[in-house]
Amino acid sequence: MQREEKQLEASLDALLSQVADLKNSLGSFICKLENEYGRLTWPSVLDSFALLSGQLNTLNKVLKHEKTPLFRNQVIIPLVLSPDRDEDLMRQTEGRVPVFSHEVVPDHLRTKPDPEVEEQEKQLTTDAARIGADAAQQIQSLNKMCSNLLEKISKEERESESGGLRPNKQTFNPTDTNALVAAVAFGKGLSNWRPSGSSGPGQAGQPGAGTILAGTSGLQQVQMAGAPSQQQPMLSGVQMAQAGQPGKMPSGIKTNIKSASMHPYQR
Repeated sequence: MQREEKQLEASLDALLSQVADLKNSLGSFICKLENEYGRLTWPSVLDSFALLSGQLNTLNKVLKHEKTPLFRNQVIIPLVLSPDRDEDLMRQTEGRVPVFSHEVVPDHLRTKPDPEVEEQEKQLTTDAARIGADAAQQIQSLNKMCSNLLEKISKEERESESGGLRPNKQTFNPTDTNALVAAVAFGKGLSNWRPSGSSGPGQAGQPGAGTILAGTSGLQQVQMAGAPSQQQPMLSGVQMAQAGQPGKMPSGIKTNIKSASMHPYQR
């Protein structure tokens, strides 16, 4: 019995030490938030959160240790209830509980929640018991899908915010763009150079009317070869009409037509 009592006292001392450290850290962090919010930086806030998280993990390890007795099996019974002010209680509670009377005992020594909260908990337990296995599985899958969707939405929001903070990378050169627009719209920067084989209209480098007429005469020769008797009067009329126009230079088509009128079998 004495061994169990000593073990309980040692566990309570360790637990009180961890809780005191956690309380001091919370107090300093709250004080920092209230008094230094103007010059408070995010790394210092993260350091405070990391300290609190480490102390909570240590407290959980103390509670889950194999040598720590189950505190839920221990019963606390108030021995004395007095409406008078208790200095010792004030010192232990740091001024939070001045008296230990029948008004504060139900709040500080309660092992069950409030009746309203207890009733709501019972109602939720009853509703959960009515749900079948298939419905529970569907609800679980839907909850999982909703959680995944919320994670994706939050990730997209973070990426969009970070992308908006980053400057947009320029993908073009304004100087080259302006030069290209000026060249297309106003011809700025373009030279008048032409290839050596190019020539103007009517020059020897381009096919003229003589070549076109020569091709036309060749077609006429092919057509007239099949029907010489029908083409001869028409050709003679053309020749007479051209001969009756003085002052005109004879064209190449006249010669071609004459050559077409001479059939090799009419000699």
